[in-house]
Amino acid sequence: MRCLTSLLGALLLGASSILAAPATSSSSPLIKRANSAGCGKSPSLTSGVKTLTVNGKSRQYTLRVPSSYSNSKPYKLIFAFHWVGGTMNDVASGGSDKELWAYYGMQKKAQESAILVAPQGISNGWGNSGGEDIAFVDAMRTAIEADLCVDTAQRFATGFSYGGSMSYSIACSRAKDFRAVAVISGGQLSGCAGGTDPIAYLGIHGISDGTLNIAGGRTLRDKFVGNNGCTKMSPKEPASGSKSHVQTDYSGCKEGYPVSWLAFDGGHAPAPVDGGSDSGAKSYTPDVIWKFFNQFSS
Repeated sequence: MRCLTSLLGALLLGASSILAAPATSSSSPLIKRANSAGCGKSPSLTSGVKTLTVNGKSRQYTLRVPSSYSNSKPYKLIFAFHWVGGTMNDVASGGSDKELWAYYGMQKKAQESAILVAPQGISNGWGNSGGEDIAFVDAMRTAIEADLCVDTAQRFATGFSYGGSMSYSIACSRAKDFRAVAVISGGQLSGCAGGTDPIAYLGIHGISDGTLNIAGGRTLRDKFVGNNGCTKMSPKEPASGSKSHVQTDYSGCKEGYPVSWLAFDGGHAPAPVDGGSDSGAKSYTPDVIWKFFNQFSS
């Protein structure tokens, strides 16, 4: 298994090849909490690689079921999408520092409170041609929830680069099914079918990103600033050379639909470190993503 430094380096190298509850509103109801059909069942799904046929194509994903799984406890369901050229195994393994980086750090932060999914993209990407990757997400969710106990108001998606782009596509087309997304250095590469419903949205982006520039990241963010009814503003961002980050929580958003924007002084990276490099083991991103997701705990 490669070391953490090599894994993060692979993220940057692969990404460089990309070309291109709370109160509710009658107009934008929150996802209602419900237990999935798998609650109370003796499960057949266990941790490991799974295969589905979706629209005639064989698709795979890596599933991690909590070690202390109980069919009477509804769990969060977190999808973690790989970058271009990456794999589901890269995301699920986390390199040599699995305890810190598996599933973008969500395995460690969740502390056995979440079912984790690392899907595999076609040709190691998320082109979503004809909506095939969204159909794959739907199929995974259906299979998992039929067998395992999931809190259906606690579905989340995150990913870096192409994986962030896929998470954004989910925000556009499956806002009524997913509670929140965290888009790390993403762009509009996987489409945006629909894109009119609110969803809790966290964007993370480097001000010097030369692969998917921050202007594009701001555009993704602003769609949900509008959808979520937040007060429009231009968030403060760190100065070049500061090696710092600035996180802004938008005001005025519909209750239950926050938007948060974290800009960091760095490039195209999944794990920036204040005062250090673009990527490192002491990155704050797992804490930021988990805090954003966990605020919606039932």
